[in-house]
Amino acid sequence: MNVKEIITGPLSLLYGAGVATRNHLFDWRLLPSRRFDVTLVCVGNITVGGTGKTPHVEALVAALENDYRVACLSRGYKRETRGFLLVQARAAASQVGDEPAQVKNKFPEITVAVDGNRARGIERLLQLPSPPEIIIMDDGFQHRHVHPDVNILLVDYRRPLHDDHLLPRGRLREPASATRRAHFIIVTKCPSDISRQEQQEITDRLAPGNGQNVLFTSMTHGPVTPLDGVSPCLLSPATTVLGLTGIASPAPFLHHLETFAGRVVPVTFPDHHPFSPRDTRRLARLLDSYRPACIFTTEKDATRLASIPLPPVVTSNTFYIPAIPRFITPPGQLLQTISDYARQNKRN
Repeated sequence: MNVKEIITGPLSLLYGAGVATRNHLFDWRLLPSRRFDVTLVCVGNITVGGTGKTPHVEALVAALENDYRVACLSRGYKRETRGFLLVQARAAASQVGDEPAQVKNKFPEITVAVDGNRARGIERLLQLPSPPEIIIMDDGFQHRHVHPDVNILLVDYRRPLHDDHLLPRGRLREPASATRRAHFIIVTKCPSDISRQEQQEITDRLAPGNGQNVLFTSMTHGPVTPLDGVSPCLLSPATTVLGLTGIASPAPFLHHLETFAGRVVPVTFPDHHPFSPRDTRRLARLLDSYRPACIFTTEKDATRLASIPLPPVVTSNTFYIPAIPRFITPPGQLLQTISDYARQNKRN
């Protein structure tokens, strides 16, 4: 046992005791968990860091929006505002959070809202003149004051739960046993050619209970898109690509850039980093020093960049690449389960 484990081990035990007590209070119904007359779908995780929540939320929206009135509800992480807020098209990420802004920009016809109090947020959505038939809660697995109809837990293929530890020793917000609350467990960011045998081995380690389903997805990439919507992407062997990231797990994105760029220079910031004028001036200097150069970033980072003033050289030389989940396991049963709840709520 190293020094870090000696220090963090007891803290993890204390943290785990607090989490277990809280979950038992909900399990024993000593703490309330509200149900609502609308189909609630929760997409969340039990690990700190990116498991692909927002791309999977977007995949669900794309599959459901033509048949149902869909709304997305998020707390709006690191936003400067408070309380309930409906997200408008082209809203500043600083006001609503980068992920809700991204979802609204991609799906302008659906309702997107933010509220740290999910129960209040659901109440406000149901008071709208055209209330949603399905509400997708982004990152609500620990928000047990609301009882979801379909609980979807995302697990990163590269960070197996059984190899991890509770905070602060590891990255788990809850023990691996919390997977029992999920109706569907999606193992994300898998290799696109993952074998049936490996899928079964992972499923066996997750040990799903009766009625639980394990699905597998890989992450694909959408087309290169200019930040300003018009500038062409002119890559040559001499071009240096600045890999700009402010996400929890930048390595897969940077690796993707290396598959088509001759030279990639990582420019990394913490997750959800609010880009400042100082940061944008630094980007302008890097573009000048590595000339010819361009910036490639993630869609989430581009959402934050697009809502702040940028030097013209940064605006015209920045491109983003959307992340798109591909279901290795057909999602038919997942979508059917959501639809069954929505139809039942309609009849009620």
